[in-house]
Amino acid sequence: MSVAGVRALGPLLAASMWACAAVDPPPQAPGGATTVGLRPAPSLMRPAANLPAERRPDFHAGQALARQPWVKAPTATDARDGLGPVYNARACLQCHVNGGRGPMPAGDGPLPFTAVVRLSRPDGQPDATYGAQLQTRSVALRHQLDGALTPVDADPPPEARVEVQWATRDFTYPDGRRVTLRAPRLAVDALGYGPLQADTRASLRTAPPLHGMGLLALVPQAALEALADPDDGDGDGVSGRLSAVPDVEAGGQAPGRFGWKASQPTVRQQVAAALVEDMGIANPIFPRQPCTDRQPRCRAAPHGGGEDGLEISAPLLALLVEFANNLAVPARRKAKDARVRAGQALFAEVGCAACHHPRFVTGPSATDPHLAGQVIWPYTDLLLHDLGPGLADGAPDHGATGAEWRTPPLWALGLGRAVNGSRALLHDGRARTVEAAILWHGGEAQGARDRFTALSETSRKHLIMFVKSL
Repeated sequence: MSVAGVRALGPLLAASMWACAAVDPPPQAPGGATTVGLRPAPSLMRPAANLPAERRPDFHAGQALARQPWVKAPTATDARDGLGPVYNARACLQCHVNGGRGPMPAGDGPLPFTAVVRLSRPDGQPDATYGAQLQTRSVALRHQLDGALTPVDADPPPEARVEVQWATRDFTYPDGRRVTLRAPRLAVDALGYGPLQADTRASLRTAPPLHGMGLLALVPQAALEALADPDDGDGDGVSGRLSAVPDVEAGGQAPGRFGWKASQPTVRQQVAAALVEDMGIANPIFPRQPCTDRQPRCRAAPHGGGEDGLEISAPLLALLVEFANNLAVPARRKAKDARVRAGQALFAEVGCAACHHPRFVTGPSATDPHLAGQVIWPYTDLLLHDLGPGLADGAPDHGATGAEWRTPPLWALGLGRAVNGSRALLHDGRARTVEAAILWHGGEAQGARDRFTALSETSRKHLIMFVKSL
């Protein structure tokens, strides 16, 4: 069948699938044969259950690399030096704590390691001085034994200091129940290289969870195209679209699958982008430091690595990718609970599944056959959706508008507190409960949100229980 034919059948296939799903709950194993159990404790750091034994040493070597902090160059070894000179964190898992969502503070305070500030102008271009992301730390700040930070004048300063402040407002349900919602405000000062451009927008982003990335990479493009409806041809108010972003290695454009705005097409490019943007680690895909031409001290700072100018070699990058690609999705909880089953039916009834598409079958893979042909339940369509002014950040990113966001997968969402204590939901961590996350939805999700708010309090609790069981 042609792609056009698959696209035409998309709404029918989705509807028929949910007709079945309303009777039969998603299985205990949302990642198919890759799924891992919950004992001795829930974890998002385990390898896929079916990862071949001969590949497990590389997975664990990649995990060790993700844990270990990078250090300032030059050092006696070039294996771990090259941090910065400006950066946000010193290790991958300093942001993605235990592989899960980045925790966010309950109150006002400095920007934590687990979040970054993205920069964009209305035309989608980065800020001329600071680029696409603010690096709020630098090698100019050295940690002392007492925990204080001492500046080193010869080194380039951090790009800025950022404080996160929370503004609150109340939402009232039709039945009179009130919920307090919060949204972040960023206070940016101590800019190290001059002012931001007048029209630059700043957007807070928390570190997303890492599990299941290898499975999402194998969701067939035709399946995503079948769900896309950019012109809302069926008139349901939901008009998701597949993003098109640069594939640096392959050349040309490819569908974006990863990142809050679907800005990266592959696991490998996502890992490489995080290395250079979050830690200042030049790599085979992104060999240039995150210093713009307006930051001469940053560009002139010593860099690590070998004679090729790269601070992580191709083999070490491959280990990090092997780790990220094979992080397992954990089993579901309470799948047979009657209240969860009721919540599942309500999830479909109010329209949540229009974006949080439940089920896919992964395509073939010559390099990762253990991830191929798996029936998975991620609850995402990997598409961009306009979620309205309440969640808009005004910061376009790789073709996504300031109001568009990729539908985040819901699998293992309920394990956040058990994994690393995180209660942060949505792109900036503003929602601390599933309920608050739903109430922030607008735009294409406005209808589903309004139908949710019209439910009885008991029904709302059942729907939330279902989401937390995934």
